[in-house]
Amino acid sequence: MTANTQSHSGSGPDIITFGETMALLMPSGGKGLEYSSELHSLFGGAESNVAIGISRLGGKAGWFGRLGKDPLGRMIFKKIRGEGVDVSRAELTTEAPTGLMMREVLMGKTSVYYYRKNSAASQMSENHLDEAYIAGAKILHITGITPALSESCKVAAFEAVRMARKHGVKVSFDPNLRLKLWRIEEARPVLLELAKLSDIFLPGLDELKLLYQTEDWDVIVSKLRELSAVSIVKGGENETYVVTSDSVTAVPYFKAEHVVDTVGAGDGFCAGFLVGVLKEYEYAEAVRIGNLVGSLIVQTEGDWEGAPTWEQVDAVLNDVKHIER
Repeated sequence: MTANTQSHSGSGPDIITFGETMALLMPSGGKGLEYSSELHSLFGGAESNVAIGISRLGGKAGWFGRLGKDPLGRMIFKKIRGEGVDVSRAELTTEAPTGLMMREVLMGKTSVYYYRKNSAASQMSENHLDEAYIAGAKILHITGITPALSESCKVAAFEAVRMARKHGVKVSFDPNLRLKLWRIEEARPVLLELAKLSDIFLPGLDELKLLYQTEDWDVIVSKLRELSAVSIVKGGENETYVVTSDSVTAVPYFKAEHVVDTVGAGDGFCAGFLVGVLKEYEYAEAVRIGNLVGSLIVQTEGDWEGAPTWEQVDAVLNDVKHIER
């Protein structure tokens, strides 16, 4: 994956995203990591979760990043490719290992342990960007996790946004604030700058309270209106909010019948929403699709495994009855 500026054929992905994807180990049977003798081998990463979700919904998605040329990296690469995501710009390197995370759910609370320092993903730089590839997309989706990984990753994130804007590609930005990666004082100026550069801003309400240092919803709305982006605020009491320069629209959640694993809900939301944008739906309707996808993903273990197909989404939206036999 090297930088080049060759002309793009136009047959590439509609939505491109990039970032860190890690192997994921989870204990079976709801036990704690400390007491489990069996672990499920999965993988996850905000950006690849979104790309897989988009692909399942029928969208053309591309993901790139750096993985170790090791068994975990090869597993991740093949599985993302197997989900129909374009990985032609992803790289397997012998220079560093694939990152690893372990997750347990005890008494209803999720704990994640990361082993990602000096991983292949953390060594990504602007030299790993393909400008023509980004220019050929309709949307570039990034998260605030990438700039938190290292200085070179931060430079790469801003450079990718610059490339997208240069070629008229919409920028979608989910801050995905991770306080295990950096302190809020470090994160705040970086994430707010990326929000200013985006066309679609996808924060959670709790993230906005930290970024804007206020609990006041009216103050938050006025801050969002200073951006040129449309803001889609996740994590309201019972709804997601669409905030534009002159309106705030609340879109109700879909009730999840049985919550199994809440991780991946936000990424599922982004996938559903962005596919709605691709289909040129009104923002409120695109949010409705995102809300539905998020509610379906939490009913399955894993970050992305429960991502629905468009047929499944359409069936729920149109109340199509399931025929068992």
